[in-house]
Amino acid sequence: MKDRGLITRRGTLLGTAAALAAPALLAPRHSYAQAMDAARRWVEQEFQPSTLSRDQQMQEMEFFIRAAQPYRGQDINVVSETITTHEYEARTLARAFSEITGMNLRHDLLQEGDVVEKIQTQMQSGRNLYDAWVNDSDLIGTHFRYRQAVSLTDWMTGDGRAVTSPTLDVDDFIGKDFGTAPDGKLYQLPDQQFANLYWFRYDWFTRPQIRDAFRRRFNYDLGVPANWSAYEDIAEFFTNEVREIDGVRVWGHMDYGKKDPSLGWRFTDAWLSMAGNGDRGIPNGRPVDEWGIRMEGCRPVGSSVERGGDTNGPAAVYAVSKYVEWLRKYAPPEAAGMTFSESGPVPAQGAIAQQIFWYTAFTADMVKPGLPVVNADGTPRWRMAPSPKGAYWREGMKLGYQDAGSWTLLQSTPVERRRAAWLYAQFTVSKTTSLKKSHVGLTFIRESDIWHNSFTERAPQLGGLIEFYRSPARVQWTPTGVNVPDYPRLAQLWWQNIGDASSGARTPQQAMDALAAAQDSVMERLQRANVQGECGPRLNPRTSAEEWHARAERDGNIAPQRRLANEKPQGETVDYDTLIRSWPATPPQRR
Repeated sequence: MKDRGLITRRGTLLGTAAALAAPALLAPRHSYAQAMDAARRWVEQEFQPSTLSRDQQMQEMEFFIRAAQPYRGQDINVVSETITTHEYEARTLARAFSEITGMNLRHDLLQEGDVVEKIQTQMQSGRNLYDAWVNDSDLIGTHFRYRQAVSLTDWMTGDGRAVTSPTLDVDDFIGKDFGTAPDGKLYQLPDQQFANLYWFRYDWFTRPQIRDAFRRRFNYDLGVPANWSAYEDIAEFFTNEVREIDGVRVWGHMDYGKKDPSLGWRFTDAWLSMAGNGDRGIPNGRPVDEWGIRMEGCRPVGSSVERGGDTNGPAAVYAVSKYVEWLRKYAPPEAAGMTFSESGPVPAQGAIAQQIFWYTAFTADMVKPGLPVVNADGTPRWRMAPSPKGAYWREGMKLGYQDAGSWTLLQSTPVERRRAAWLYAQFTVSKTTSLKKSHVGLTFIRESDIWHNSFTERAPQLGGLIEFYRSPARVQWTPTGVNVPDYPRLAQLWWQNIGDASSGARTPQQAMDALAAAQDSVMERLQRANVQGECGPRLNPRTSAEEWHARAERDGNIAPQRRLANEKPQGETVDYDTLIRSWPATPPQRR
């Protein structure tokens, strides 16, 4: 069972940990005319803007009204973690849905660790705790193998066909691939998404005297770092040479290092892929993913280099080494003792020049009037940009993490309750509601929303968020993928072992050796138990690292890599404004 505190990053920072819910708001019976009146009121007063015309919105709402008729007066319970997007759903969309359909919808909000614990309980016991779940797509490998989650592909053409909206438009979802398993079927439908990116003080980076000093010191221009070498140079420059700006002691880097459950996702959220761990492949490396887990066919076969994995290979060790080095040299001294929730607000306080691992979910909190990082006119003094690449990164690899909280149905939920809950799930991602929800939470799921004119107008206030989501680079930011056979069991190993490296109790190599061994041990137990069927783990026998290096080179793969002779190549940067202008100004053609 997953530790309660393992994944509380968004719940702790962005919202209350207490459960919140929309009350049961409707009398069990109301007429079709009353339902249409309620829908019209919500469309006109709340669900604007939309990519649909108001007539099209009303047609979409009419589907929900008619499809919900068998479930009027029924109590339906769903759950998600606590972030701004889900607070809007629980407090506003659940109420709207109840008034429009006559169903009594309760949307609970919990810390993410509690959501994972409860979904595991339902999967293991078969007792229906919730009728639908917003569950991170990081669990796609778990859901696919344990066969406890409903294949939405089969559901929408089978038992759920009558309650599947004709305007759902699954191909409009930018994260559709994240919830798709090796069998080609969709198991999870994105409800919200956000990436981790590079964050920097644009106002400082564009000051002529600072730019001139950086060029004199490093012989290239200060700008968005394209590689980790440039990030390190910039961190050194602001921390030890600039030191003070406008009377404030400044630092060239921000992170956190306390041995705490939140340290685990700091690494499982694709830090190793940023360094260059794993193989080429989008959304995840094949055959080795960014966790270093090798998968052959649909079977995980090992984490350690000796089994063909890459969890303890040179790229992974380099990733951890740089994390430890930068934290000690370039971040405020107190950062080493902080957890995620304690470190998150620090950049907004005005003393941090850049941060390599920064979640776009912070955007709304970073543009509040009066902050040291916001101009008097409300525009940000900072920008976000694509993350720099580590020394081991190669073209064709993923480059960062994207959280994708996704609607998930379980087999243990009775079919009629599942149908009713599926209507609400679709309502929260419908084209009638999704654009307004995107403006509230800034967690995009639809291509059509990202390119809407309302976000073109709002883009200058959001520090590069819209430009990134409209860019071709976006596809390189993806969640944990299908190579991970049991996310809850494996994820909790990371903070315990990475914490040893952060504290100095172990070297980075020792920490990653221990992590690789621990992951292989869990997968060996899953193999012996044979609980995941034909796609469960089947570990490769141990052999030499040299044999796997040679095999990768022979097969045209990357992982596991040999150690590079030079892990700090020449620093490279790109001008932010030039980068933004180079991206397309029109949406891509639909497939």
